[in-house]
Amino acid sequence: MSAAFDLVIRGGTVVDGTGADPRLADVGVRDGLIAAVGEGLERGAQEIDARGLIVTPGFVDIHTHYDGQVPWDNRLQPSSCHGVTTAVIGNCGVGFAPCRPDSRDELVRLMEGVEDIPYPVLTEGLPWTWTSFEEYLDVLASRSYDMDIAAYLPHAALRVYVMGERGANREPATKQDIAEMCRLLGLALDAGALGIATSRTIFHRSSDGRSIPTLDASDAELIALAQVLAEKGKGVFQIVEDLHLPTASLDAMRAIARAAGRPLTFSVGTGNSGPQVWPKLLDQLAAANAEGLVMKGQLMPRGIGMILGCELTLNPFYTTATYRRLSDLPLAERLAQLRKPQVREAILAEPVDPDPALVLG
Repeated sequence: MSAAFDLVIRGGTVVDGTGADPRLADVGVRDGLIAAVGEGLERGAQEIDARGLIVTPGFVDIHTHYDGQVPWDNRLQPSSCHGVTTAVIGNCGVGFAPCRPDSRDELVRLMEGVEDIPYPVLTEGLPWTWTSFEEYLDVLASRSYDMDIAAYLPHAALRVYVMGERGANREPATKQDIAEMCRLLGLALDAGALGIATSRTIFHRSSDGRSIPTLDASDAELIALAQVLAEKGKGVFQIVEDLHLPTASLDAMRAIARAAGRPLTFSVGTGNSGPQVWPKLLDQLAAANAEGLVMKGQLMPRGIGMILGCELTLNPFYTTATYRRLSDLPLAERLAQLRKPQVREAILAEPVDPDPALVLG
């Protein structure tokens, strides 16, 4: 007599993700899909004794930056060590496709600054066997991983691809620029892109201190991209903005979500000091969803930390003029300079950030 299921996970505490109370149950799997959940299921060709253990659906890691890792690595750690079965890449508009050969260094420096992934790791690991976003997806599809991958089209890469140095310098996009970005987004969605991701926050910078190319992207540019999602009837719009500021509101995001007619997701954060804006934002978020928009705030499960040091991408003085003049020196020579009283006095007298937003404050 053949087994009723290919696999039965027997006697575990099932937490199914619907909000229902945990319950003791068996989970039967047939042809790679969950076929039954209940007590006393029939025999499986393979059985796992899950008594005393929790059985859950695989987690979706909705905000990752594995873009530089997926072209060369098969294991997406640490996500795969924590029960994650799907990782979403391309968040914050940062990524490596589409990309022309003369813009590769620009995108690598941006990822290095945003995620502190060392420049040599990216330059050695990225094969650059693609130009378009569709070719990048083909590279990913040709490889195997320990989880599934979904990719946003990164707006920063798209902007630089279309506008070149003008895009990197955050110049306003022309109507022709926006039309071409929209055309390429349509092709990316048809090829399987999850949607489009962007950033308008001062915290996202290249390792050389340059702001992300999308920082000053206009509402008109973002709404035009959102309208492509509406036309295609698919895709998610992911965005990061400076919502920690006292004047922050979700008005611009509501306009984008309204134009897209698709889900919009954004990061909710707060500073260690100053007024707490997030309660007001959550009220605005509730109002937007009551209006019929689909907007989701992303919350971190814990406070983040940052490691600063003279051997790392960031340190408390990396944007000061004096330190930047020393930054290319070998470590020993740089430390010798930093020990000089006149150098220390000069650094401490200079603004931490030329913008002058306190990026590390």
